[in-house]
This record gives sequence, C-alpha cells and structure tokens, in this order.
Amino acid sequence: MSNLHSWWLLAGLFAVANCATQPAQQQSNLPYVKIAPGNEDFAFRFYHQIASEEPGKNIFFSPVSISTAFAFLSLGAKSATLSQLLAGLGFNQKGISEGDIHKGFQSLLQSLNRPKAGFELSLGNAIFTNDQFTLLKKFLTDAKNFYQADALPTNFKKPQEAVKQINNYVQKQTHGKIVDVIKDLDSSVLAVLVNYIYFKAQWESPFNRNYTGNSDFFVDAKTKVQVPMMINDDYYNYYEDKKLSCYVVQVPYKGNVKALFVLPDQGKLKQVEAALGKDVLLKWEQSLEVGKLALFLPRFSMSTSYDVKKILNKLGVTDIFTDRADLSGITGARNLRVSKTIHKAFLNVRENGTEAAAAAVLQIGDRFGVITVKFNRPFVFLIVDYQSKTILFMARVNNPSVEQSQN
Repeated sequence: MSNLHSWWLLAGLFAVANCATQPAQQQSNLPYVKIAPGNEDFAFRFYHQIASEEPGKNIFFSPVSISTAFAFLSLGAKSATLSQLLAGLGFNQKGISEGDIHKGFQSLLQSLNRPKAGFELSLGNAIFTNDQFTLLKKFLTDAKNFYQADALPTNFKKPQEAVKQINNYVQKQTHGKIVDVIKDLDSSVLAVLVNYIYFKAQWESPFNRNYTGNSDFFVDAKTKVQVPMMINDDYYNYYEDKKLSCYVVQVPYKGNVKALFVLPDQGKLKQVEAALGKDVLLKWEQSLEVGKLALFLPRFSMSTSYDVKKILNKLGVTDIFTDRADLSGITGARNLRVSKTIHKAFLNVRENGTEAAAAAVLQIGDRFGVITVKFNRPFVFLIVDYQSKTILFMARVNNPSVEQSQN
C-alpha cells in the first residue's frame, strides 16, 4: 500500500506500594462489569506470553493500561481489523457489543479516576497528532467521551521537539516516574497514542521500617542474593493451595485495592504460572481465610519496558501493524497502521513511612497459631481493584535485587 503512515502506541505506568479486609460490593448494573471478564482473560494471556519468552526475568506490567490503549484505538478500526483487535483483547464472547465495550471502559475510567481517600489512582489517554493531520470529528468526540483522551497537536517535522513534548506529558501524568518513554520518532509518524496509569497507595497494615533488615533471597538452587526484607506480624487473608504447592496472601491497601501475593514452593514457580487464570484466581479469592501471619516481604523496585507489538502478534493481533490495517475510522482513509507499541512500567514496593517512632523488637513466630510466610524465593503478585474487578498490575519477582528489567 502506498503512502502508508505510521502510528505509535505507548503505555506507561507507575505504581508505588507503601507497605485487613473489607471487600467492595459488586455493582453488577455498571457498564464496566461487562468488560471485566475480557480484561481478566487478556491479563492472563499477556502474562503467560511474557513469562514464556522471558524465563528467569522479572515481569511487571499493567494489563488494564494496555487494554485501554487498544480499546481506545479500536474506535477507529473497521472490518476485519476491528474484529481481530477486539478478539485479541478478549472481547469475542457473546452478549457484548462494540458499544458495550466502549461504555464499559468509559465507566471503568470514571470509577478508577474518582478521588479516593488513602490512595491515588489515575488512568488516562492522549493522542498527539501532526498539526496538518485531520482526524474525523466522530473519532475525536468518542475519544474524549469514552476514553477521556486529550488531543494534542504536535509538529512531527521537528522530531526532537515532538519527542520532548510527548515525554514531558507522560512524565507529568506519572508524577515524574516514567521518563523518556520514547527516544526518537520515525519520519513517517503521523500520530502517537499514549496511555498511562499512576498508582500510589498505603498498606492498610503498614510494615514498620525499623524491622526491615537484610535477608537471603534464593533466586534458584545455585543463586542467592541479599535483599532488604520487610516484616509484619498481623492478621491477613491467606490460603494454602496444596494442589498447586503455594501460599496465597492478600495484602490490602487503603480503599478497594488489594495485592495478592503468591508464593510457590521451591521449584514450583512454573507449575503455578502455568495454572494462572480466571478460575484459579476465583478459587483463591473464595478460599481465603483470616489468620495471624508473620509476613516477610522484600522491599524492591522494578523497571520494565515491553514491545507490545511483538507480544500481541503472538496473541493473534497482527493486521493493525501491517498494510492490511483498516483504521479508516480515524481519518477516513485506509493509509494508517500502528508501527510501534511500547509499554513502560516502574514499581516501588516499600514500607509505609508513617509508622510510630518508638517500638520494641518485633517478636515473630513465637506465639501459638502464628504462621510464617517468607517471600524469600521467586513469587508472583497481582494488584486488583475489587470494586471494578480489574487487574491493575501483574508481576513476577524472580530477583528483587535486579531493579532494571528491559525487554
């Protein structure tokens, strides 16, 4: 196809966890309920694909950030391109229309972006377009209405200035935590779509910084590293899955968001990862029970960057990246394709800084009924918004001493 123009799609995110339980009621009449199963399905398929391609590496990404970005783009997709894209996102089930999908994301964004006490969470979109590039009015209207998207004119003839404009926008929206999301721009680029998510929260039951100390983390049978290990002695929802050989501990933040930490037995990580899915997650959540735990959790930071195009190709989404792409709902012409997709993420898990200044030495495991759960080997965790039933983040921590994980 002649005069084929390129688009970039970026998804950047930042999450900070400042390390009891009150489940949010399901609001089944809200539109985001219809897209929850598809988003959940996409999250696990995306995780499995990364895990298979990056064995032994840390993983961290936001499935809802990626889903939102491509659902936003689907506003302009037509015919087979649209069908393939929605199927890849997990929306090929019966009983959900294209309108339901966009209304679902509209409702989800409104829910996630609503101010809440105790934590910050914002998810948003922007489209940077060539100042001589005309977008259809319907696309712009729907982008603003359903995806709260900012439309920003950009002079791509001056690529360095365009890169600076986009990076400054993402850096501002992620409170300075995602920087240099793009390094350069191809001369054929006419537009850049950006999705970002920012999350900062305090644990409902903080870890006391005074108790954090260096401890061994066993990366594999031959490798161990020293990491700062946080400790908390409190009541948590937990479950010992004997079939999958793992412990599951739910650690709540203030609000409706909770982290689900999954600790496989030594050598059982691949077995647990292979089983990860909607049914297993539901089983774990329904099997949780309250118990007194001595919880040991590493303090760590992680930075990741993924080529989403490569991963989506493996998940069956291909046309949108080729000259077969039909994105005529954006400009009215079929000369657009997505040339590059980047998902950049940063995670910081640490103690809550508001613990009391004076404390006695913590006694761990010396009282009847206290169960010690020590995350001193590779583990998996999810951060879930229980009001909207949305997986915000997924991670595999293979080595918490490795801060940078570029893919």
